[in-house]
Amino acid sequence: MEQYVIKGGNPLVGEVEIGGAKNAALGIVAAAIMADETVTIENLPDVRDINVLLNAIECIGAIVDRVDSHTVRINGRYIGSLCVDNEYIKKIRGSYYLLGALLGKYKKAEVALPGGCNIGSRPIDQHIKGFEALGATVDIEYGLIIAEAERLRGSHIFLDMASVGATINIMLAAVMAEGRTIIENAAKEPHVVDVANFLNSMGANIKGAGTDVIRIRGVASLHKTEYSIIPDQIEAGTFMFAAAATKGDIMVKSVIPKHLEAASAKLLEIGCEVEEFDDAVRVVAAKQLRQTHLKTLTYPGFPTDMQPQIATTLTLCRGTSIVTESIFENRFKYVDELSRMGAKIKVEGNTAIIEGVEKLTGARVNALDLRAGASMVIAGLAAEGITVVEDIVYIQRGYERLDEKLRSLGGQIERVSSEKEVQKFRLMVG
Repeated sequence: MEQYVIKGGNPLVGEVEIGGAKNAALGIVAAAIMADETVTIENLPDVRDINVLLNAIECIGAIVDRVDSHTVRINGRYIGSLCVDNEYIKKIRGSYYLLGALLGKYKKAEVALPGGCNIGSRPIDQHIKGFEALGATVDIEYGLIIAEAERLRGSHIFLDMASVGATINIMLAAVMAEGRTIIENAAKEPHVVDVANFLNSMGANIKGAGTDVIRIRGVASLHKTEYSIIPDQIEAGTFMFAAAATKGDIMVKSVIPKHLEAASAKLLEIGCEVEEFDDAVRVVAAKQLRQTHLKTLTYPGFPTDMQPQIATTLTLCRGTSIVTESIFENRFKYVDELSRMGAKIKVEGNTAIIEGVEKLTGARVNALDLRAGASMVIAGLAAEGITVVEDIVYIQRGYERLDEKLRSLGGQIERVSSEKEVQKFRLMVG
């Protein structure tokens, strides 16, 4: 089992390039199979979740041509099976987008119930509600979600909550349905907009993405396109908070600063300098940082996927901070891991009360999920001594070459697979 071993205490300084957005790429790869012509996707993140999804669509007959690590060509003309069920696809949450894509194109889909990080209940009832409103019947049997319809007709759908997954999945199912579909209380996240823009580039007719009302006019077919995925706002935010926690100075490049406003605002509140450019954000932590309060919200609020990273940073800020998690109920499981490193955090329900400490110290900790794992890496980089982060397979689900990028900023971090290699690293760094 691979681990990260880290010697902390060095400020992270330099420039880092951000890759394509994993959460957008999951929806876009699924959408690509809806065309019977070759679709070219650029700025694709080379991470585990995306590679598993590409393997899954190849297994059902799609042609997948990896041009390079960040470019793929996909053709869905030769799909022969509408059942996606393998041991890998069950491990990623984004597998459910194949439901909307296959249902929209073929009027039938069978997809294994999705997995992903264990950060709380993520029911698919809103997805099912949307599919049924379009005319499909949906059943769950033998671990599969089975959706089918004789024909799909546009409908007026009001989501009970602004779910990103349901919004994207319903868009996929509706783009080739007969007539007009309206999705109200739609999610407004940047990756929803990116999937809509991708579908429109293939000939779909979607308006209103990025607002809470999305209007779709069904089309008969989708065609080839070339499309570049937006930058990953969560990867960018992770490096921004790493700059703050390590008292560093990082230029985060190839980003859309508008997507990072919630993170930038909180970094300014705690005392960082934040400078925005056309496609970059610079974060400098030159002085003692102070406490703040925050609550996770749907976009444009503070994203739940950056909550562990900012909470880790707040453990080193003067004063008492309060972090309220309003999206996922199990998102504070990482607190026990931070406590091993000397953090003072008390969790009461969906709220964490964080009392700032002078320093964190290295320890052996676990990456309990994707973003919690990233926060453990940040903690290790900021802490005194050696930190070993276990179960980094979670981190690899969503971060490409994380250790390499951190080393380019001066971080002392290595990916190892044995205790012998851990000891070798300890000797090397002294």
